[in-house]
Order: sequence, then C-alpha cells, then structure tokens
Amino acid sequence: MTLKDFKIILALLISALSFAQHNVSGRVTFSKTNAPVADVKVYDKTSGVLATTDNSGFFKFETAKKELTLVFFSFEYAVEEVTIQTENASALNITLKDLTQNLSEVEITARKQRIFELKRLNDVEGTAIYAGKKTEVVLVDQSMANLASNNARQIYSQVAGLNIYQNDDAGLQLNIGGRGLDPNRTANFNTRQNGYDISADVLGYPESYYTPASEGLSEIQVIRGAASLQYGTQFGGLINFKMKEPNPNKPLEVISRFTLGSYGLYTNFTSVSGTKNKWSYYSYFNYKKGDGFRPNSEFESKNVFAHLGYQFNEKTKLTGEITYMRYLAQQAGGLTDAMFNEDPYQSNRARNWFQVDWLLYNLKLDHKFSDKTNFTFNFFGLNASRDALGFRTNRVSQVDSNQERDLIKGDFKNFGFESRLLTKYKVFNKDATFLIGSKFYKADNYQEQGPASDGIGPDFDFTNDEYPNYPNQSQFDLPNLNVSVFGENIFYVSDKFSVTPGFRFEYIKTQSDGFYKNINTDAAGNVIFEETVEDNQNFERSFILLGLGLSYKPNTNFEAYGNVSQNYRSVTFSDINIDNPAFLISPDITDEEGFTTDLGIRGNFNNMVSYDLGVFGLFYKKRIGFVTIVDTDGSIKNERGNIGDAVMYGVESLFDFNLKKIFNLNNNVKLNYFINTSVINSEYTNSEKAGVKGNKVEFVPDLNLKMGLNGGYKNLLANIQYSYLGSQFTDATNSIEASESGVVGEIPEYDILDVSLSYSYKNFKLETGVNNVLDNAYFTRRATGYPGPGIIPSSPRNWYTTLQIKF
Repeated sequence: MTLKDFKIILALLISALSFAQHNVSGRVTFSKTNAPVADVKVYDKTSGVLATTDNSGFFKFETAKKELTLVFFSFEYAVEEVTIQTENASALNITLKDLTQNLSEVEITARKQRIFELKRLNDVEGTAIYAGKKTEVVLVDQSMANLASNNARQIYSQVAGLNIYQNDDAGLQLNIGGRGLDPNRTANFNTRQNGYDISADVLGYPESYYTPASEGLSEIQVIRGAASLQYGTQFGGLINFKMKEPNPNKPLEVISRFTLGSYGLYTNFTSVSGTKNKWSYYSYFNYKKGDGFRPNSEFESKNVFAHLGYQFNEKTKLTGEITYMRYLAQQAGGLTDAMFNEDPYQSNRARNWFQVDWLLYNLKLDHKFSDKTNFTFNFFGLNASRDALGFRTNRVSQVDSNQERDLIKGDFKNFGFESRLLTKYKVFNKDATFLIGSKFYKADNYQEQGPASDGIGPDFDFTNDEYPNYPNQSQFDLPNLNVSVFGENIFYVSDKFSVTPGFRFEYIKTQSDGFYKNINTDAAGNVIFEETVEDNQNFERSFILLGLGLSYKPNTNFEAYGNVSQNYRSVTFSDINIDNPAFLISPDITDEEGFTTDLGIRGNFNNMVSYDLGVFGLFYKKRIGFVTIVDTDGSIKNERGNIGDAVMYGVESLFDFNLKKIFNLNNNVKLNYFINTSVINSEYTNSEKAGVKGNKVEFVPDLNLKMGLNGGYKNLLANIQYSYLGSQFTDATNSIEASESGVVGEIPEYDILDVSLSYSYKNFKLETGVNNVLDNAYFTRRATGYPGPGIIPSSPRNWYTTLQIKF
C-alpha cells in the first residue's frame, strides 16, 4: 500500500459524518491517601465496561446517554456506585474506600478470582496504541501453571497458535514461536520487560537468554505481527513481561515461595513490596537448582530484580529498575533418532556447559502534560555475556574423544532510549488519538570462538596456545546502530468504528570487524593448509514499514478487528560468523521481509463465554531456513540461507466457557472450560533451491490444540490441561528421515496431560501438580547448535509442590 493510498483513506475518514456524544471523564483516588488508583474498571450497569483507569487514576469515555449509573470496581477496594448526568460530567472525582475488614478469607479469595484467565488490551494504554491489533494478555497471578519452573506450555495455554520448545525443566530460557516462526530463544518476537528490550541485541542477535521469574509477573502481553509499527520490525510481534507492582496499601509486604520437585528441583522466590508517601518499591530474589531429568544436566540459577519509584506529583513519576541473572547449566547434548528410540533420556556428553551473566538496567519518566497528553521517556541498557562450551561434532552419536572442547564466548553491551508522546484531540467533533515516538539503540558486541581445555568442568577460558591448529577459530567486533521513528493515529469514524493507520521508519547500520581461520589437517593432525581471512563489513539500510488497523465495536462485549502490517528481519551475526559442524552458511544470505495480516472477532457473551476467533496470513520473502545440499567434496550437508518466498495462513480460536454461570452453580464454585485451537497451512510459493517450491514451511504443525478444565470450591482449586501438536518439519526440503546429526528431520506429533491443585488458608497457599501425567516420551526440538546439536528430549513425568507464605 502506498503513501498516496493512505492519504486518500485518511481524507475519506476525516470527512465522515459523526454523531453527538457526551464526554465523561474523571479521576479515581484512594480515600485514605488520596493516591491515584490504577486498573479500576468503570462499568455501566446495563452495558458493561466503559473504561479502565490509567496509572494516574484517570478515565474517560463517550456516551450518547444523558444519565448513567456507574460502578467503579477494583479487586483491592470497596465497590463505589454513582449516578451522573453526562452533560456536565467531565471532571468527576471518585474515591474508593478500603475493603470492609470483616470479610472472610473465602470472600477475599473469591473476589480476586477473575472469571476468565485471558484478557485483551484496551485501545489505548499509557503511551501505546492497541486498537485493531490482535492482543492477548496472560494473567499470570491468576494462573495455576507450574510457575516455579516457568512451564510455558501451561502459562501460555490460552494464547492461540504458539509453538513451544519444551526441553528445559527449570524454565531458564523461553523458546516460543508460532505461525511458522522458529521458537529458538523467542528470537522472532521483540521481547521486553515493563516496556524495554531484554534480548542480547534487538537486531544483531535478538535471542533472549534471560526470562523473568513467572512468580514475579502480573501479566504477559502478547501482541501479534502488527506490533512491528511500535516495537520493531520483527514478524512475530511483541512479548512484554509486566512485573508485579508495589503494594499501594502497605509499607511492607513479604511473599516467600518454596518449591520442591522431581530430579532434585529446589526453588525459592522471595519478594518485598510496599509504598510509603511518594516512594514505592518491589523487589525479588529467585534461586533455582536441580539435577535435570537426564544425566549431565544439572543447573543453578540466581535472579534479582529491583524496582524503585518516586511520585513527584499526580502528573510526574520516575522509576528505576535493575535486573541481574546468572546461571550455570550442564548440557546433556543432542541425540540421533536411533539414540532417542533406544533411550530418550540418555546422554553421551559429560563436558558440555553453558553460562549466562545478564545485567539489565532501566530509568523511566512518566509525565502528563494534561489530561489529554502523556509523555514517557525510557532509558535502558544491557551488559551481558553467554559462554557455550563443549565437545561438538556432526555425528552426535560419536563418543566424546576427551580432547579439547569448542568454546564460543559472546559479550553484549548495548543501550538505548525510547520516547513516546500520546495526545487525544478532536477531528470534526470526533475523538482521535495520536502517537509519535522515536528510538535510539546502540550495541557494541564481541564474539570469539576457539579451543578450550580438555577437562571436564566449566572452564570458560581459551587455550589457543595449547591448540594452535584448532580449525574453528574466529574473533569479531560487532557494533550495531539503529534509529527509528514511529507513529500511529486512531480515527474514530463513529462511536463504533475506528481506523488506525501507522508507520515506522528504520535506519540500521550493521558492522562486522574481525577474522576467522581456515585450517586443514591430514589424518595425522599435521597442518596442510592454513589461512587467516579478514572479514570487515559495513551494511547500512533504511526503509519505511506501513500498517493499518480496523476495529468495529457495536457494544462493549463484541469487537470485529483487522490489521495488516509490513515486517522485516535483518540477518544476525549468528547467521554468518559462527562455525558449526552441523551445517554450512550460504555466502549469499541476506535479510528477510514480508507482511502479516489478521482478521477476527472477539468478545464476551453474558459472562458465559469469552472468545477470540480469527484468520491470519503471514507472507515471507527470502525466508531463511535449512536445505540439504551436496558439498564440493561430495558429502551431504545442511545449508542455512535464504530459501525463497513462503506463505502461512490459518484459523486461530479461543473459547473459554464459564460453566458456573451456564449451569447456574453455587457461588462458592468456580468452573471454566477452555479450548484453544490453531489450524495452519503453509507453502513455499517460490524458490531457487531445488525441490523446495510447493513444500510445507518449517515449524508449522497442521493442528495445535490445547484444552483445559479448571475450577474448584471455595479455596480449593484444580486444573487439568491437555495439549496436542501435530507433526512438523525442520527444514525446507521436508526431510522425514533424520540425518546423522539429528539436526533436520520430522518432529513427530505428541500430546501431554498436566494436572495441578492449590489450596489457600489465610496467609498460606499450597500448590502441587504433575506435569506429563501419562509419561509420554517426546521431543519438540532439533537443535542446530547448543544445547545440541541433535534431538533435545522433553521432560518425562515430574511433580512439584510449592508452599507460599505471605506476611
């Protein structure tokens, strides 16, 4: 779509007729402290939710009614009900009182339980626009998932179409994709924490080695491909981890959770939180250790998070955050198909180790110029490293020779800032919302590969002097610079229909300064050829991404939405500079581009059914993937490069049934049934590679199904979840039979059953569960590098028990 087309559309929209409306706005505060209260739902007693207060307690909506009875509801405060005349209701002052002290623990617990565990984002939240986008918000603090182990299969159970690698019983890394996107370290999503980037290098190396502790999260926001306009160029969209906020009613609150589980699992999560005058804070420490479900897979992790906020006045707030995570994990290595069939939990790698050191920092300023104009400034940075050590060979069945190991070290130092200005205004007496923002991002990364010791333990030092003939040697400085400007505008054509066009301008400068060595030896280990190749590159590009969102809301309980957005993925330095015995890199590899589109309906029918039903399309040009080739020496190799053009399209749906209301059950009962389905087709539509055109795209199971029943009586809750994923390919040539490396080949279909229970009593809560109840042996991943290469098995049946104490 051209800029001319957009101008024509905007001209037509601005000239549309409008209907008279009454503006209703105000502010909600707490009666004891006069502090603003966020996330208060403003209901009309007859039509449902009209608005939600922002962080300053402000709410606003339009109505054609002359009189309204409004209900102000929050889980933490008493309900307030007022009747207003809408013609002069532009500055309401609403105060909420504390909850009545004689409520029983049962009543308080029931009050905090939401009817449905998934919600959607409003058109505008803070300084972000979500109108017309496919948004899903996981309410983590309402989930009955195994939070101690960050069990993604359970946590994201109601997010449609996600493909999840399940090979980590500690939840140290998150690996999710969807719609044909490689799940490896969630690299195809822009991953953020409280709105700022947390991956190694957003453009040069967008892999996320750090994942926040689920026990410290309030919600996880998932915005699909159209999020590229506000958050980056990626095909997947955005995943934003929203941490828990300080308790606004206490100067000190302490929560401690202790977990024991299978295979020596022990975790502790302890948080402190509170608010005193203008200061607020939230911090936690999370410790994990375990033996792992395979030999040679022990781990230990330490994670600290600290948030400190200062409210200057009702318009201005400053917050700072620091996150530190360090973990060491032994890696049991990958398997061939034959090894997996013989014993899926075996290991023939005892000297492979992986270490991550992750430091994030953030400073954020929120300022309200007026009730209509908000501004945020986010400064963030990362100082991190990851070290991968081990014996690697193309034949993963080969017994470890106990010779020198391969070591890849990566250091990541980056910083950036993002500014956003959002203002609400009128166009021909109709509301409109305008967002303009900019982002500056600078990265200075370093990567080195070479020989390491022939020992057993985690020794992450190079031994180049001892092994000068080691073939895989390289060293690179990898600076990146990114400057972007983005904007969106919601035009409310009527009180029911809105159109949101948007753009994103990107300037990317990718550099590579270093060398790699080519060393060939004879059978006796004598060097017969050696050369050092200087590899200095400077790649600059700039472009504009365009998008358009549509939303039709005849009432507060139904919405039809649609969007289309262009996407872009730059080649990462891991695509080019790492030498891997499991595959080759095409010398002509280059960036990917394309666009995504969504069309769907979502809503809530009489609080009996929450639903989201939609179709999508994802269109790739120059998609990067694997093909099988014949190398110059006549051997069969896997090559990573641009495969061709591809399309993925399908239907995604979520239905969550409130059985309590449907069957008119007792008020002490909570009972819901959900079914989450994704049916996808895919095809390579064009390719210069032989035998690819017409093939299915990698990482696309035909059917992705999750269903569950959860509920309980009073403080006793239970959940049972069933997951099924159809078979999927891992390379563009659609190989079914696996290679000796185990890297390519089919991932067979699998299904999993999980069960969990919880019981609350006063300040105590006991949680327990069994994952993979049927003890199915399966795998979800064929790793191309660490922690493989080869098949990485998923966890067998395992249990966990968590005790939570709240002070």
